[in-house]
Amino acid sequence: MPNSPFFLDFEKPLIEMEERIAALKKFTEEKNMDFSDEIARLEERACKLGEEIFGNLTRWQRVQLARHPKRPFALDYIKLIFHDFIELHGDRHFRDDPAIIGGIAGLDGRPVTVIGQQKGRDTKENIARNFGMPHPEGYRKALRLMKQADKFGRPIICIVDTPAAYPGIGAEERGQAIAIAENLKEMTKLSVPVIVVVTGEGGSGGALGIALGNVVLMLENSIYSVCPPESCAAIIWKDGTLAEKAAEELKLTAQDLLKFKVTDEIIKEPLGGAHRNYTETAVRIKEALLRHLQQLSEMTGEELVRERYNKFRNMGEFFEGEGGG
Repeated sequence: MPNSPFFLDFEKPLIEMEERIAALKKFTEEKNMDFSDEIARLEERACKLGEEIFGNLTRWQRVQLARHPKRPFALDYIKLIFHDFIELHGDRHFRDDPAIIGGIAGLDGRPVTVIGQQKGRDTKENIARNFGMPHPEGYRKALRLMKQADKFGRPIICIVDTPAAYPGIGAEERGQAIAIAENLKEMTKLSVPVIVVVTGEGGSGGALGIALGNVVLMLENSIYSVCPPESCAAIIWKDGTLAEKAAEELKLTAQDLLKFKVTDEIIKEPLGGAHRNYTETAVRIKEALLRHLQQLSEMTGEELVRERYNKFRNMGEFFEGEGGG
């Protein structure tokens, strides 16, 4: 876990109390004095404070948690959940896109293909990873690995965490929209289980380009939306500073999307968010992956294709009514 002191405003009260507890424990050790009762009381208060803060988050606060710079990224989860990961590179057309990583790994001894969107920890790495925003070649690389997995009968695990697909001129010139559209079309045809986990930001078509799965899981503080709140605010109200208002209107949290049946399950995070305990978060994701993979493995290829296709065709509700004159 990164040791950066970064924390969000609403995290401050809990962080300050935890620092008091840590200081008291250190003082106890140094002076060989017994403050165990006081420490226990403070720890109980910290637990209650954490539950109060993180049990009543606004949609905008969840957006902030989803973007937390200390939050685990795809490579962190791959290291903690899978074994013997072999990264594969390139789309066989233009270049390798570092914003999307993928390869072959083991999941409790079973070979799987893992694909994820990777952000950076600092400025240098973020520039190298393009802030987790894939180019067309990233989606083409992902599709190449998916087809390879389909050929060899390997389940596919996709880890989604991107603000959006990269909107630059070069990306558009190389066919950003068609690359995502091709992925959507081809993912409907895959005859192996496809499980998607939204771990941070699920931004627009940039997320959907690797997210058409039989099962779509979301971490408790992840988000999934047609566009980032800032973009929505700029489009609707011509003011990007109204992002908090846009987040409320977009209904982009895991809790919202479970109600809308866009996601199938919410994976609960450790108290305070995934960034506070990488290992426990990974354990919970792995449990969900194994459970759903067991269920999907009992289906035939034709059943998987049909189930996945119908799942996305049936999303959303609309109403017909007579127009007013």
